[in-house]
Amino acid sequence: MVLLDDSISKAKDRPVKVVQFGEGNFLRAFVDYMIDVANEKELFYGSIVILKAIEYGNLDMFHEQKYQYTLTLRGKQEGKEVNESRIITSVKDAVSVYDEYEKFIGLARIETLRFVVSNTTEAGIAFDEKDSFDALPPKTYPAKLTKFLFERYKAFSGDREKGLIILPVELIDDNGILLKEYVLKYARIWSLEEDFITWLLEACVFCSTLVDRIVTGYPKDEAEAIWEKLGYRDNLLVTAEPFGLWVIESEKDISKELPLDKAGLPVIFTDNQKPYKQRKVRILNGAHTSFVLASYLAGNDYVLESMKDEAIRNFMQKVIYEEVIPTLSLPEEELKTFADSVIERFENPHIKHALLSISLNSVSKWRARCLPSLLGYFEKYKSLPEHLVFSIAALLSFYSSSEWKDGSLVGRRNGEGYIIQDDKEVLEFFAENSAKASNELVKLYLSNAAFHGQDLSLIPALSDKVTEYLESMKQKGMRKSLEILG
Repeated sequence: MVLLDDSISKAKDRPVKVVQFGEGNFLRAFVDYMIDVANEKELFYGSIVILKAIEYGNLDMFHEQKYQYTLTLRGKQEGKEVNESRIITSVKDAVSVYDEYEKFIGLARIETLRFVVSNTTEAGIAFDEKDSFDALPPKTYPAKLTKFLFERYKAFSGDREKGLIILPVELIDDNGILLKEYVLKYARIWSLEEDFITWLLEACVFCSTLVDRIVTGYPKDEAEAIWEKLGYRDNLLVTAEPFGLWVIESEKDISKELPLDKAGLPVIFTDNQKPYKQRKVRILNGAHTSFVLASYLAGNDYVLESMKDEAIRNFMQKVIYEEVIPTLSLPEEELKTFADSVIERFENPHIKHALLSISLNSVSKWRARCLPSLLGYFEKYKSLPEHLVFSIAALLSFYSSSEWKDGSLVGRRNGEGYIIQDDKEVLEFFAENSAKASNELVKLYLSNAAFHGQDLSLIPALSDKVTEYLESMKQKGMRKSLEILG
């Protein structure tokens, strides 16, 4: 079978407008896909150069396929089944920052360059005071970017029109703000000229972004069948869900230069991404955290299986629509539309999401994802959101164990062990207190400010309600307790 390359894709030769730190599946199934669509609709005329910014691995497959690859989107969207593939032609080249340093730094001198995109993992946006300007390249991503921007500043003699728009998609809060802070820090500790710092501040735009798409990557078990359907071999094939969201926050309006929204793509330009971040964390992530532990103890192993379980599905829907959405600030219809898309995503048969993998670090996850909704609901209605309260009891039930194994606790579901993974302090708390009476365990847990940032036992009736649910789980089991809750 013929290998995919530009002879099959008929890729157009477009000027380089984007350099992209990272060659992984997410960027290829998200940013590169969006630029490809915008190119096709003649709203954006530009190509991407991918940068491999780490020392290990190679770009051989990219070179062999002339930087062409296929994206397959699979799942449900707006009630319809989606299974569509497209060849992505927006990537023009792939360069190793370490093995081809001069070629990498030379990209800074390209006249048409306008954007820098990155996904260097959450640990990638970091500062190391030992990082050297003389290194070829420096170690951290912000240091590499600083040197790249300094090269551009010099090449165009500080021309304000040659600044770049920086779009990090790393999953950390205010990623653009933090990246800008570190770039300026490197510029100063390296004693780079003040005019360069002024150029960074006035000519460059650092955007904070929020991204959302589940990318399932290379479908190893299905690749051959997909190749047969496509009619060519593609070693860079990537699969993802159809849902996507890119919220771009910036002080200056960049939407005219990057008109992805005009191409019908799920991109929102704003000067405040926080309501969208809150929506995602409290609806999508909060739903996960609220139901997965109860679902697992009720006998399920995967998210999709949970969605087919009437009791769990009913529980999740009540959490989202009745207890979370009323506490959020965006328009109700917009929130309900997003919630509908979340349920469709949970129902995606192509995503095998294990409940135990979601269960990791549930104590801190519950604090970040569910606690704000519980507090917001109580403040608004002066009553407790029953299903979110139930999720606290489910967490206590799931974590209750004093059996250690390799630094983790071992819980029991119908006699079979499962691993409980969390911070050492959390596990030690449960190992020490799980055998205590339900009301005592609940009181100790809710009053632990280290877990919640405050004493939750002070919320009227909360301790009693959590104790009632936990006792029900002990006496009647999780499934019967869910049925009683309704």
